[in-house]
Amino acid sequence: MSEAGVDPKLLEILVCPLTKGPLDYDREAQELISKQAGLAYPVRDGIPIMLVDEARKLDD
Repeated sequence: MSEAGVDPKLLEILVCPLTKGPLDYDREAQELISKQAGLAYPVRDGIPIMLVDEARKLDD
């Protein structure tokens, strides 16, 4: 599943835990991007890690 990425149905319902806003999936970086929060949540083995402590800050 890590090759295919995250289940599209899961992507439809996931939101940023901080802002409750939408997320964009970056397949190449294996991250879910919250532009509102300026954070990128990692995806490990096809599983989104939706913890603010695990997210990296986006470079402006």
